Amino acid sequence: MYFNSNKMFFLFILFFSTMISISSNSWFGCWIGLEINLLSFIPLISNLSNLLSSEASLKYFLIQSIASINFLFSILLKMIFMKSFETNNLISMMINSTMLMKMGSAPFHFWYPNIIEGLSWFNNFILMTWQKITPMILLSYFMNKNFLMVMMMINIIVSAFSGLNQTSLRKLMAFSSINNLSWMMMSMMISENLWLLYFLMYSFLISIMCFMFYNLNMFFINQLFINNMNYIIKINLMINFLSLGGLPPFIGFFPKWIIINFLILNNLYILSFIFILMSLIILFFYIRILYSSFMFNYMKLKWFKINMKNNLLMIINFTSMISITGMILSTFFFI
Repeated sequence: MYFNSNKMFFLFILFFSTMISISSNSWFGCWIGLEINLLSFIPLISNLSNLLSSEASLKYFLIQSIASINFLFSILLKMIFMKSFETNNLISMMINSTMLMKMGSAPFHFWYPNIIEGLSWFNNFILMTWQKITPMILLSYFMNKNFLMVMMMINIIVSAFSGLNQTSLRKLMAFSSINNLSWMMMSMMISENLWLLYFLMYSFLISIMCFMFYNLNMFFINQLFINNMNYIIKINLMINFLSLGGLPPFIGFFPKWIIINFLILNNLYILSFIFILMSLIILFFYIRILYSSFMFNYMKLKWFKINMKNNLLMIINFTSMISITGMILSTFFFI
């Protein structure tokens, strides 16, 4: 991504529009914020020299427009039919569905991997993190808990099985994002502070992955064993991937631990079982990526020697240290 003044302007409006939505005291204010957000993100992702990104921007516009129309229709219905404050199941399900569609959650997820495939790593990072904030917070205003429980189970199962046959790193990160979305929804049901903790942790880990793949210029799994990487880069990749998957010694497990703890305390055993089981499948395809970079050692295939600049490597080493030592610090919360 080229940081020219136009891109910076749209990036600023993107951040500003989220603030409009989450600080608005009316549904219409939220809707206006969502529209500004959509119209500021499209110039960021469209790139005339890349047909895939132009296609992605058009798809993104169409999907988000449909979701916005549904949202507007839902809030108008709410204003017409609901004179009292009692919650109506149908309208709450409609509003929840539009928010799930905006986030790219299953079963409305079909657009999400296709669009991510056409974007740069920086735009992917924005789509996987910042673009989730507004729908998540609007979802928390008007939750239909039973409906969302079903959606979370669909989400986590679909993302785990869809990621198994992917070779594109961007699509894998997309399905990983859909998987984390169900954890985020669960944390939002528990408390907004827990959601904030989970979201910050997830954004931190996703930013490291996108940063590494951007610097290594990698988009597919086979590039990991064709390229001859520095072993320190490989170890850092491994640590951060396992942290993102939520393997216990790493910091990424900490917010998941709190959520699992809550689920078990509230006798939601089946839900916690599905969450844990599907996380194992997610970890399986993370480990498959790591296996490609570590184990394949064909010297004939090592076409390029990749080394990062020292300052970039230092940043990644530092983040890996946080991933490893974070769990030691987090154990004090449960003593």
